[in-house]
Amino acid sequence: MTVKQVIVIRKDLKMRRGKEIAQGAHASMAFMSRKLQKILPYSHVTPSHYFSTWEREWIDGDFTKITLQVNSEKELLDLYNNLKDKFECHLIQDKGLTEFGGVPTYTALGIGPHYSHLIDEFVGPEGKYPLKLY
Repeated sequence: MTVKQVIVIRKDLKMRRGKEIAQGAHASMAFMSRKLQKILPYSHVTPSHYFSTWEREWIDGDFTKITLQVNSEKELLDLYNNLKDKFECHLIQDKGLTEFGGVPTYTALGIGPHYSHLIDEFVGPEGKYPLKLY
């Protein structure tokens, strides 16, 4: 079974390409960052024991990612709220320092990693919340 991570980017913000890439990177890295923040205070816990089977497959594999799009903050927040209890999800809020006029803005969402077929049940072309490729 393949494992992947899904990165969802808000298309309506019309971010510069570099900003989009940075926000997608934040969404992807949030998974590893949050896991390590939970592990590091406990020196007796090794990272390999803290990650699920599919997360270890993703880390040991090729870090498969797919980037999808939404067209509004509402879509992004709805997706997060509907999936956060099913998958590891990380909602990214930009501080607004370089774009968005200083207003903190939700820009991206990282979903997973998890088994591809399970993620596809929700955001795949035939899923409950079908999203378009970015």
